[in-house]
Amino acid sequence: MPAQTRIALVTGGSRGLGRSTVLALAARGVNSIFTYSSNRAAADEVVALAEQAGVKAAARQLDAGEVAAFRGFSNEVQYVLGEWGAERFDYLVNNAGTSHHARIEEVTETDLDALYQVHVKGVFFLTQALLPLIHDGGRIVNLSSGLTRIIRPGSAAYGAMKGAVEVFTKYLAKELGARGIAVNVVAPGAVQTDFSGGMVRDNPQVNKQVADMTALGRAGLPDDIGPMIASLLSEDNRWVNAQRIEVSGGMSI
Repeated sequence: MPAQTRIALVTGGSRGLGRSTVLALAARGVNSIFTYSSNRAAADEVVALAEQAGVKAAARQLDAGEVAAFRGFSNEVQYVLGEWGAERFDYLVNNAGTSHHARIEEVTETDLDALYQVHVKGVFFLTQALLPLIHDGGRIVNLSSGLTRIIRPGSAAYGAMKGAVEVFTKYLAKELGARGIAVNVVAPGAVQTDFSGGMVRDNPQVNKQVADMTALGRAGLPDDIGPMIASLLSEDNRWVNAQRIEVSGGMSI
C-alpha cells in the first residue's frame, strides 16, 4: 500500500505528545483519525495543521476510560474510513492518559480505579474493539513512561499502571504475530507539556532537576517524541516488535 494512503488512529491527539505524533505522521503523508477529551478548539487546530501538510485528518471526542463508548466509537471510525474510501486503518497509537502524583500511603481506591480505567482497562478494551479494523501487517504503539524504570516517590500508582501496559504489549505482539502486526511500547522521559499540570514545562525547579539527571542536559519536548513514534510505525522499523523503547535523552543512566 502506498505510504500516502496509510491511516493512523491516535488517542489523545489534540495536545502534547499525541498532537506531535499526528503532525509528524502528517509530515510523512499519513492520514489520521484522532481523539480528544474536551477541547474541541485544540482538536480543530490539529486537523487544520494536518490538512495544511496535505493529508486528511478527523477528530472525534472520546473518554479513553469509558469502555461502554468504545463500540460506538468503533462505528464512528468505520464511518470516517468509509468517507476516505478505506475499510481499515494501519496504525494504532494508544497515547491518551491522565497523570497522578501521590505517595503510596496517600493513594485512595478512587485514585487507583480512575488510573486503571484509563491506562489499563481503557487501553485493553479500546484495542480489542479496534482490532478488526486494523490491517494485517499494521502497527500498534502503546505509550508507557520512564517511571516504570526510574523510580520516583509519588509515582507508584501511575507507574504500576504503565507497567501493566508494557506487559500487555508483549502479549499483543505474541497474539497478533500471525497477522503480521508489530506491537511496541514507547516510554517517554519527562517532557515539557501540560501533563501533570505543566509541572516539567512550567516549574523551573522541576525542569532543572530533570535536566540535571538527563545525559543530554535538558527536559524533553513533544517533538522529541512524536517523530520517533512516526518513525517506529514506518516500514523502516518493521522488524522491531515487542520492545520497550525509552525516549528520555538518557535519564538516570
